Amino acid sequence: MNRTQTAANNFSTRFAVGAIAILLASTFIVQPGRAALPAAVDGEPLPSLAPVLERVTPAVVNVFSSTRVQVRTSPFFNDPFFRRFFDIPNMPRERVQRSLGSGVIVDAEAGLILTNNHVIDDADEIAITLEDGREFQAEFIGADRETDLAVIRIEADDLEELPLFDSEQLKVGDFVVAVGNPFGLGQTVTSGIVSALGRAGLRGLEYQNFIQTDASINPGNSGGALVNLRGELVGINTAIFTPSGGNVGIGFAIPVSTATYIMEQLVEHGEVRRGNLGVEVQDLSEELRAALKVDQRGGAVITAVAPEGAAAEAGLQAGDVILELDRRPVRDSQQLRNIEGLLAVGREVAIEYLRKGKPRRTEVILAEDLDSRISGQRLDDRLDGVVLVPVPDRYAQRGIRGAVVEEVRRNTPAWEAGLRENDLVVAVNREAVRNLGDLREQFPVRKSRELALEIRRRGRGYIVIFEQQSSS
Repeated sequence: MNRTQTAANNFSTRFAVGAIAILLASTFIVQPGRAALPAAVDGEPLPSLAPVLERVTPAVVNVFSSTRVQVRTSPFFNDPFFRRFFDIPNMPRERVQRSLGSGVIVDAEAGLILTNNHVIDDADEIAITLEDGREFQAEFIGADRETDLAVIRIEADDLEELPLFDSEQLKVGDFVVAVGNPFGLGQTVTSGIVSALGRAGLRGLEYQNFIQTDASINPGNSGGALVNLRGELVGINTAIFTPSGGNVGIGFAIPVSTATYIMEQLVEHGEVRRGNLGVEVQDLSEELRAALKVDQRGGAVITAVAPEGAAAEAGLQAGDVILELDRRPVRDSQQLRNIEGLLAVGREVAIEYLRKGKPRRTEVILAEDLDSRISGQRLDDRLDGVVLVPVPDRYAQRGIRGAVVEEVRRNTPAWEAGLRENDLVVAVNREAVRNLGDLREQFPVRKSRELALEIRRRGRGYIVIFEQQSSS
């Protein structure tokens, strides 16, 4: 073939490809007065999520929270005891930190909204914007840092709520839609599938059983809805995995079964009261499997049993391997904690376990372990918003005694009195406190009597005074 023929053939090929490209492009060019795509193909309507979203979006709200943070020129001015001693007026300069996120109306009649704790944590004000543009101030009902869930409430008419799906029936590959308020842009919808179930490993959360999805989730989506194609709520969007700060198609949502249980506890008690087996567990390594004569791949081995806990009363021992709790398979130690953390206090549950390779079964009644964590609300109304935990082992071994303040919610009597996170409570009304048990014995304190907590903070001693309250 000569050069002239080759050139002619190449030209013909390029012309044909170009003609096809022009033809395809012209198919999608929107002509004046004409739609780009037909409404139906062969008499069948094109698939669309619009009808589902018309039902879903009115129940998803934008959440805006603000927190006033004191700004002082000297660290001494941050200490309420220093200001009181030197009679320094409490007039700090302030700056306002703002946070944005999303929420889901799950009870229209009561105005209850589920969101993430990190969206409204320590907020002074919480504002809600509905899809129709109405704005409301929200009331804080309760929060649980260990699952990163919170409940707030608004008083409004004509609210829409989302129906709930049994997230235990969710399967990998199910289509899902995420609705939220990313970057404060306003309500935004993305779609994807369920990529995995039972995910764990996020730092800072005790109970983890996440739905993983590739539906785009970005900052501001937190607390928003993850729904199925029927418009039923399957999860609360919570976090993303992002090495670069942007969305990479790995998002996490809290299953709605977990979220609704936490909500019920927060509405009823203002806190989550969890049942406790009274055991310490770890995952099964290959060496442990061989030593304990365990053939199954799943399970969690008991390493310690609390002497007066529910497991001890049921006869469980160190070395036993728990295979099922409450008729649910236990894959590893994390899943055991997840199941345990969603079981109510006082409930009787069945445990399937192995001892020396032989299967056994027992039943336990879950107790509440008040020696591992207790809310101040349980002790005295003036300590509402406070959570107390034992002294860490590394400090207890050095002879340090007392109870550690794990959390103090802003705008509470304890916060205003000067109590802060990580304070060590060593005495109540001059009675020494060695542990949480001692602390509980000091209450109740008559409301007509002054409440004084002796604390240690960064090696220095202070007294936090709570004003007397009327007995009525």
